[in-house]
Amino acid sequence: MAIKLLCGLDEAGRGPLAGPVVAAAVILPVDFPLEILADSKKLSPKKRLAARQLILERCCWGIGIVDHQTIDKINILQGSLLAMERAYFEMRGKLGDFFSNEYGDDLEYTLEAMVDGTFVPKINVVARAQPRADDTFPEVMAASILAKTQRDMIMEEYAKLYPEYGYEKHKGYPTKAHREVCRLLGPSPIQRMSFKY
Repeated sequence: MAIKLLCGLDEAGRGPLAGPVVAAAVILPVDFPLEILADSKKLSPKKRLAARQLILERCCWGIGIVDHQTIDKINILQGSLLAMERAYFEMRGKLGDFFSNEYGDDLEYTLEAMVDGTFVPKINVVARAQPRADDTFPEVMAASILAKTQRDMIMEEYAKLYPEYGYEKHKGYPTKAHREVCRLLGPSPIQRMSFKY
């Protein structure tokens, strides 16, 4: 008998004018409390961080990061897919131990992936892409939460390095304030130069 596992994949940071794109890959344990999950954009920061902590403690997960310079070289779509690849393969490195702890050593598993969006990364399992999967599949919801919280933390660190740009507030998204400070001071060191700011 083989246990069917589903890996959820999602990214955060396709739209910003600065900073990295971050992806996460997550497989949930059998008894994970699904009621704490949702599309990360629909959760309060406090609930996102609480869910993040439980995902890190209980799930099989990986995180992939692609920096702003690579995004400028390969474009944001390819950057997002590369981040998902990195997240997936980090997760795969932990899967054997996770599966043994969850199911013991007498069972086998099959693995598939569900990706939020319309494109799939280059990974070595059957993967499907579905728009708004982060609103439908708990595994993708968990990946959405992990990717967004990780990226927010990265941008908060950049805010300490470049306080004049206000990254702790807008996280690099194209807000009026972000565009205005870029016009006033010029691009920050983490600006995506291929994006119109």
